[in-house]
Amino acid sequence: MSSATLITQALTNGLVVGMLYLLMAIGFTLVFGVMRVVNFAHGQFYMLGGLGLYLCLTELHLPFVVALALVFVAALMLGALAEHLILRPFRADALSGMIVTIGLALIVQNLALWAFGPSPLSLPAVAAGVYHIGFVVLARSRLYAVGFSLAVLAAFFGFLRYTRGGRAVRAVVQDIEIARLQGIRAEWVHAFGFGLGVGLAAVAGALMAPLFSVSPFVGDTPLLKAFIVVILGGLGSVPGAALASLLLGVVESLAGTFLSTNFADIFQFILVILVLVFRPSGLLGHGEA
Repeated sequence: MSSATLITQALTNGLVVGMLYLLMAIGFTLVFGVMRVVNFAHGQFYMLGGLGLYLCLTELHLPFVVALALVFVAALMLGALAEHLILRPFRADALSGMIVTIGLALIVQNLALWAFGPSPLSLPAVAAGVYHIGFVVLARSRLYAVGFSLAVLAAFFGFLRYTRGGRAVRAVVQDIEIARLQGIRAEWVHAFGFGLGVGLAAVAGALMAPLFSVSPFVGDTPLLKAFIVVILGGLGSVPGAALASLLLGVVESLAGTFLSTNFADIFQFILVILVLVFRPSGLLGHGEA
């Protein structure tokens, strides 16, 4: 295989992985924007999405689209309930809120470990076979995952832009006091916004699970990737998260193809350090006035 073919294949694979990172990162950014809390349990909700899809496909034998929708709705409700019962008392204290999310992550992970065991679980592929586009080979299952990611992202941005609930979420993110003066019940928006972020993480986990596998420990790496994406793109910047997700996926794929996965991790952190040194607010973030 020629170098040009390898590079093209690696770039394509990187863009595919970057699209899946984007779902995770946008949910993470949404939770921070609504609640001003860094959610360290985000990776565990990603893991629950994969396990939820596993149950829907292997135990309930539901169609993939129905299973994915069920996972999203269940995660949204679980996230809203967690915010209402666990996180709400710590909303005014960001440090305590972060500590609580660490505890929540440990509880969720150990409950999953008790219920499913430590071994990775394999899921049936969404679609079999590959597509040949020129000299690039793409697995159909990966293309399906990208297609569903784009559909979820389009629905998410459509909700934020064109619905009353979405405008309420945006208002709370921009200025909670002004939002309250306009009659928006910020308490409900906090619960719904946290649930929506959790739902996006669960969908990302559900889309990734058929491509690899799922276990109670699978959420740690995606959480790290979400941190990296948010730092690169700029905290609270959705366009920045999109650019950083694709960039991270490409860097990871190129380094993994031509060097090794260990070097891929090294290059990712070198990229983070360079951005923090030369662009502390992120690629598309806004510095303080």
